[in-house]
Amino acid sequence: MNRLKLSNIPLADFRRYLFEEGCERVEQGTKGRGGHEKWTKEGLLRPITLQTHIDPVPELIIRNTLKTLGRTKKDFFEWYYKKINRESK
Repeated sequence: MNRLKLSNIPLADFRRYLFEEGCERVEQGTKGRGGHEKWTKEGLLRPITLQTHIDPVPELIIRNTLKTLGRTKKDFFEWYYKKINRESK
């Protein structure tokens, strides 16, 4: 049973994850207005939308984004804990 939860992930960390996964932020003017950002990556069927006015990122948003990217919670947490270890050194 996996006890790791996708809650309390800071927005800045999740943005960095998207960037390192090869996603690019879509510039404003394409319905990514207000408190939302759109991210895209070649091969995705739909863009990823983040609510920028909510920090930390809601678990539902992270779960849906991982599904869109074809990644698992395990993949995300492996990246996340490697990131924490890099920053703590």
